[in-house]
Amino acid sequence: MSFFDTTPLGRIVNRFSTDIFATDNTLPWSFMSVLMFGISVLGTIIVIAATTPIFLAIVPPLAAGFVLVQIYYIRPSRSLKRIDSTSRSPVYQHFTETLVGVSTIRAMGVEDRFILQNEDKATISANAYFTYQMVARWLQIRLETLGACIVLGAGLFAVLDRRSLDPGMVGLALSYALTVTSDITMVIRSYCELQNQLVSVERIDEYLTKNSEPPAHLSADSNLPENWPQAGHIEFRNYSTRYRQGLDLVVKDISFEVQPAEKVGIVGRTGAGKSSLTLALFRIIEAANSQWAQSSHNGADMDTMPTKVVEDADLEKVAVDENGGSIWIDGVDISTVGLSRLRKNLAIIPQDPTLFAGTVRENLDPFEELEDAELWEALERAHLKEHISTLAGGLSFKVSQNGDNFSVGQRSLICLARALLRKTKVLILDEATAAVDVETDELIQKTIRKEFKDRTILTIAHRIKTVMDSDKILVLEKGQVEEFEAPEQLVKNKESLFFKLARQAGEIKEEEESGL
Repeated sequence: MSFFDTTPLGRIVNRFSTDIFATDNTLPWSFMSVLMFGISVLGTIIVIAATTPIFLAIVPPLAAGFVLVQIYYIRPSRSLKRIDSTSRSPVYQHFTETLVGVSTIRAMGVEDRFILQNEDKATISANAYFTYQMVARWLQIRLETLGACIVLGAGLFAVLDRRSLDPGMVGLALSYALTVTSDITMVIRSYCELQNQLVSVERIDEYLTKNSEPPAHLSADSNLPENWPQAGHIEFRNYSTRYRQGLDLVVKDISFEVQPAEKVGIVGRTGAGKSSLTLALFRIIEAANSQWAQSSHNGADMDTMPTKVVEDADLEKVAVDENGGSIWIDGVDISTVGLSRLRKNLAIIPQDPTLFAGTVRENLDPFEELEDAELWEALERAHLKEHISTLAGGLSFKVSQNGDNFSVGQRSLICLARALLRKTKVLILDEATAAVDVETDELIQKTIRKEFKDRTILTIAHRIKTVMDSDKILVLEKGQVEEFEAPEQLVKNKESLFFKLARQAGEIKEEEESGL
């Protein structure tokens, strides 16, 4: 995922549009042009040489001239082609950002600023393309000049040897010589264009050789119990992680244990590492310096780099003496489990409720494993059955991209229904109610307390109130475990960080403090 975190969308769009088009359409025609015009030039030289054999004396110097011009041209033109390809990415990126945020742009009245930014980026891209074309015109003039030398040579030798030559053959040779100029120009230009289009192949190959995340399936998966995890016992053992190699640790040497069916609230200030724990459980990010973290490291992603080479120096930036630790679920180190098996056996209600384009049924049961009756039952337990049943088609109702035809609260409830259907022993709530109103928040909390009472729940709190009834509270500060006790114990300690956070959130009043 670090690739998508560090790569602008415009750069990816550029690869899948301009570069793919050049590879699929332009490159084959350039190859055909080189072959076709090359054969034409060879045939012309043979005809002229057969008529005036002395003409072969000027072929080597002319050929050397063409090669020198081509070599002198190809290096800057290839670099300019890369600049031209690179300069398109900011245009695509800015256009995409503008489309996504067009309502905000209009609301703030900053249309002129975005228009000017688009003009600036388009101008830079146009300048790069113009420079590339001007270099091509430079090549055209030199090739035309050298081609004229061929006509001059053919005509001159024909005049000098006019007494022994057949007029018809001389006419044939001169007519071929007149056309060979354009043919040689085209063969050199086509060859240079072929070289330039190979830049697109290099850029595509860079993405083909990206390191992927760990395997979806591992041989050790077959040794796991079929219903793993059976209890939901979670243990962090000296665990540390970072978002990608070379960055600072976001979670530092934390250790704590969550008992089966225990409800744990995770609180802390912004940047304390709360969401990082969620990413670690799903192995979106790996333990620091682990085998998987290093094997999936891609180094810097630069549009200016024609090929990607991951150097050992990139990994040397990381302190090799750090031990990333491990996460265990029901006695199994999750780094030994395939990603597909691991993620299917964990459920999450995310902070940003995500729906995909498709039907309601496909969003609830993407693998088509359940009956409609089970889906309706989950919707009823999520307090959403009444609304879905009023929609055209019910479960077959089309969900728009990102679920825009549902409110944020309704999307959260659909995610809750999806979690109910998973029937896993571990549930993670990543600030699941941060973007919903108080009434929807209460509905979700009520359902969670009733339906997930036998499951292990990790709740990342946006509102301190939502975790006050948890069995334990995990307080994080700067990526480390600050406190891990029952909320009653933490509230009694006025020096605890949780007490200060609860007071800032208004959950503890001054009169309550005096009564403690």
